[in-house]
Amino acid sequence: MDPDLMLVVGLVVGGFSIPSIMGALADGRVPRAAAIAVMIAGGLIVLAIREHPGGYALADIPDVFVKVVGQYIN
Repeated sequence: MDPDLMLVVGLVVGGFSIPSIMGALADGRVPRAAAIAVMIAGGLIVLAIREHPGGYALADIPDVFVKVVGQYIN
């Protein structure tokens, strides 16, 4: 799997887990599914950073996101 794709999928899964965490905490429930999603997202991000030569800088993330989305739309 492409490290750029792993980074983008990890960021999207992590972003989608935030509302789940907030909803579970507001209802007084334990955010089990959100915790699993955060672990998956973290694992994908760590794998992407390890696989990409030189890692990623914070300023590279928008360019990587646009590149991956453009690659799969075309």
